[in-house]
Amino acid sequence: MKCLLMGCGGREAIIADKLAEGFEVYAVISHENPSIVETVEKSGGKYIVDKKYNKEEIKKFIKENNIEYCVINSDNLLQDGMIDLAKECGLKTFGPTSKGARIEWDKEYALSIVEKVAPEALVKSYIVSNKEEFENVKKIYKDENFVVKPNGLTAGKGVKVGGVHFKSLQEGMEYAEECFNNDGVVIIQDKIVGHEFSIMGFTDGENIVFAPTTYDYPYRYDDDKGPGTGGMGCVSYKNRLLPFLTETDLEKCYSIMNKALKEINKESKVFNGVLYGAFFKTEKDILFIEFNSRLGDPEALNVLSVMESSFAEVAKNIADGKKINNDNCRFKKLDSYVVYVVSKGYAVEKQFTPVEFDLSNDLLNEENSKVYFSSSKKVEEQRYISTGNSRLVAVLKTGDELTEIKRDVDSLLKKYITDESLDYRTDIGVKI
Repeated sequence: MKCLLMGCGGREAIIADKLAEGFEVYAVISHENPSIVETVEKSGGKYIVDKKYNKEEIKKFIKENNIEYCVINSDNLLQDGMIDLAKECGLKTFGPTSKGARIEWDKEYALSIVEKVAPEALVKSYIVSNKEEFENVKKIYKDENFVVKPNGLTAGKGVKVGGVHFKSLQEGMEYAEECFNNDGVVIIQDKIVGHEFSIMGFTDGENIVFAPTTYDYPYRYDDDKGPGTGGMGCVSYKNRLLPFLTETDLEKCYSIMNKALKEINKESKVFNGVLYGAFFKTEKDILFIEFNSRLGDPEALNVLSVMESSFAEVAKNIADGKKINNDNCRFKKLDSYVVYVVSKGYAVEKQFTPVEFDLSNDLLNEENSKVYFSSSKKVEEQRYISTGNSRLVAVLKTGDELTEIKRDVDSLLKKYITDESLDYRTDIGVKI
């Protein structure tokens, strides 16, 4: 069987790895991600590099190689309708159509869904779509205790929180105005104090199997300081919970996600694959943050590393329209730990400057951990170069105790990540 994968991050690297357990993997990638390239070649598949993901070239690639299945997990590609394209070519697909992915690329739409199915979970929000509304909202807030969210996709870097990313009412409203001018819509919400967490559910479009809950570290530096990023690391626990959550909390989240899925697919099945729910646990209750229409990054590394069932089989079953359940989509009782290695300038420097760095084969060949490349490609043996101002390499490990896993991974990072151009957070898994 042949499966097409589009996308080129660390998330796609582990997806390719897991798909190769049941498929020949074919890939359309924006750069030669070493992990994806190696997996494709070992599986007997092929890849093409296409930074613009040209639809005609992709159609040609599908036809020439008689590809049968397609898995897409990139927010931009889902919004651009690449699942729709695959369906047009006769492929069986894992991932939502562009209409289904609207739950992620249109935050206003997502809020309207939750308002229908679980209004009690909504944070007080103002959806600003004209100048008059904007002027009225400006008068509501007296200080910086609010959050600004662009309506569209921002790769995890567009949301700004008062007191963290902006320090005054004026600065926050200036950013809100910038987002409004760019998109014609901006969302301003009350600032909530609590713990943020994520739940990913694998779905056939009707049924959802929920993965262990994940806790992401989105800020650039230790102690949650610095700008927001795509995620500097992530953890999950074998009991599926997090230290601040109860089973009742999870059931509330599961209920919201199940109801939202039914609403999304109310008229026709436009959504299968992974529904990602982000939530806040406050002193009083569970509140909704946002939906994504795919696995997160780094969360995909945690979730797929502890999936007991074959992900290739899960993806095939969903693409084939078979019912998914807790018997054919199972998870191991293991903790998981991910740390991303980045360039010193990641999320800090606006101007991207390529960074070359060395990475020992000893690290890549470690038996008890896994390394997945993201925005980097190979220059020569043990030497790599960044391909964008994003994360470079993820180091992943699973085990029985998170503290022991962290100790082992930290030891590896200290030993092998010695290049002065590289950086990583040292407190992943410490503060939860």
